[in-house]
Amino acid sequence: MLNVLFLNGPFHQLSFSRASRSPAVTKSGTVYYPIFLSYAAGLVDRDGGVNVALIDAIAKKYDHAMLIAELHRSFKPDLIFCETSTPSIKEDIHTAGVIKEAFPKSKIVMVGTHATSCAEDVLNGDKRIDAIAHGEYDETALELSNALKNGTSWYDVTGISFRVDNHIHSTAKRNLIKDLDSLPFVTEVYNKFLNPKDYFFSAAQYPMVMIMTTRGCPFKCSWCLYPQVMHGEKYRKRSPENVAAEFAYVSKEMPSVNEIGIEDDLFTADVVWLRKTCKLLIAQNNKIGFWIDTRVTLSNDDMALLKKAGCRLLIAGFESANQSVLDTIDKGTKAQDAPTFISNAKKNKLIVHGCFVLGQPGESHESMQQTIDFAKTLNPDTAQFFPMICYPGTRAYSWAKENKYLCSNDFNDWLTAEGGHNATVNLPGLPGKDVVRYCNQARREYYLRKSYMFKKLKQSFTSLQEAKRNIKAFKKLAKFLINA
Repeated sequence: MLNVLFLNGPFHQLSFSRASRSPAVTKSGTVYYPIFLSYAAGLVDRDGGVNVALIDAIAKKYDHAMLIAELHRSFKPDLIFCETSTPSIKEDIHTAGVIKEAFPKSKIVMVGTHATSCAEDVLNGDKRIDAIAHGEYDETALELSNALKNGTSWYDVTGISFRVDNHIHSTAKRNLIKDLDSLPFVTEVYNKFLNPKDYFFSAAQYPMVMIMTTRGCPFKCSWCLYPQVMHGEKYRKRSPENVAAEFAYVSKEMPSVNEIGIEDDLFTADVVWLRKTCKLLIAQNNKIGFWIDTRVTLSNDDMALLKKAGCRLLIAGFESANQSVLDTIDKGTKAQDAPTFISNAKKNKLIVHGCFVLGQPGESHESMQQTIDFAKTLNPDTAQFFPMICYPGTRAYSWAKENKYLCSNDFNDWLTAEGGHNATVNLPGLPGKDVVRYCNQARREYYLRKSYMFKKLKQSFTSLQEAKRNIKAFKKLAKFLINA
């Protein structure tokens, strides 16, 4: 029987999250689930007729030797889907080569954001790579598995590129999945192949799982990765009934899980759908907490409904305190709405994880400090400060390349030496190294305030779960605050 492997490959044995919207080794120790790999693995596994394995070498801390030893021992793959990201692409290509040396008859297909955006470069990075699957590859993986199993042509599989003699052939573009309810629950896949205790998000209750209830986003932020590269900027939703059923599955079949992370680019885009989903969760007496990504336009009434449904955490992209910067990146929100958002969240006893991005188009040293001060004034439960990172396939990357703003053409430079986020553009009067310095300064200013530390201490005394979360996150973050 055909053996099909879905692989999140090694990355220097570091906790690197390829599936993150901004892949890196985070300073708080976040480890993302390989969520896209998991959806595809679940679809192929459910179809039957092949043996499926899902290996997360990051979570298991495998290096290449350990990975190959494990494959020889338990699962000799015939077809491998290898996840990619821009910062890890050289390592991803190297991993493909290592596997091909160990299993020369296997077929290797690279998937994910970087493979989609730079298919030809990836295929030429190591000519032993057999194909690229573009964008959402759930159904592509199923069709490729069936083609290899049945000995049929890859020319009939849409959404792939592969080498034919000395040129690269691309098949027709694959249509996006319209019926997301047709996919398996990704938590069923985790339950079969992964261990939730291997994954962590500093703002979440531990252990947690990550799911998707929608794909795409109706808004057009210029540097946002997944809506542009993976989802073709097409917004689709699972039915509220299907979402509620997965919550019920987690409650029953994964009792150790304390929280569900809804890793949609924007859970709250369709308020009618949002309200129906919440009401179904309330009706089934949902007891498991969850978090969502939202915008600062979320209303007080919808916050109250989310809270009643079990929501504990809102992740909001504040990005900048400067309205002209927000307008330049096509954010479509108003900085002036942020304080009301924070006030309403506090009123509804929802905690907020705030996302701030420095070094965006039109930015200056003064506007970056303005954003740092803004973050402290808003005072969300946790905050992240990233340099603006331009990924291939996004409008921001095209803009930076056309204007010769890119810091480097070497994608290894998308990360610092420690694997953290690095600046990717040098703006006029604002070099990337200054932006990274401001991000480090922002974390120190934010997290080392006496008022903030007192707030977290008080929070830890009110809840054992919050205490565990705070201690685990602080252990990871402390060394960066001290050494930054």
